Amino acid sequence: MVKRRSHMDMSCPVARPLDVIGDSWSLLIIRDAFDGLRRFGQFQKSLGLAKNILSARLSSLVAHGILHTVPAGDGSQHHEYALTEKGRALFPVIVALRQWGDEYFFQADEDRFRLVDREHREPVAKVEIRAADGRLLTPEETVIEMYR
Repeated sequence: MVKRRSHMDMSCPVARPLDVIGDSWSLLIIRDAFDGLRRFGQFQKSLGLAKNILSARLSSLVAHGILHTVPAGDGSQHHEYALTEKGRALFPVIVALRQWGDEYFFQADEDRFRLVDREHREPVAKVEIRAADGRLLTPEETVIEMYR
């Protein structure tokens, strides 16, 4: 098996996070955490993932500050996983990925899940990229530049 190369030395803000959230299991764990799952067994049931792989992914997400462990809400000796501020900041990423997947990976007649506003039960608006002045931007209207 080829050893995975780390992206942490790259000066690209897309590449560096891939070491932490770039595998599908980590993103699905984060998705499930946003959906309210907190316990190891809940993640395992949702994902059908082997315990050793789930344990490794959860440990990595904790080590990188995406999740943290908290005492179980039922007062037992177990612990639960909760999103940190850094983890919660991934919400727009997960929403954009959800919306992209809904648009490009389902047929119109297929059942699927959608994200809705809890209060009004209306679908969440599509994630958009806007300029500081509010203009909607396309990829052609942006450029990458170095800053410190």
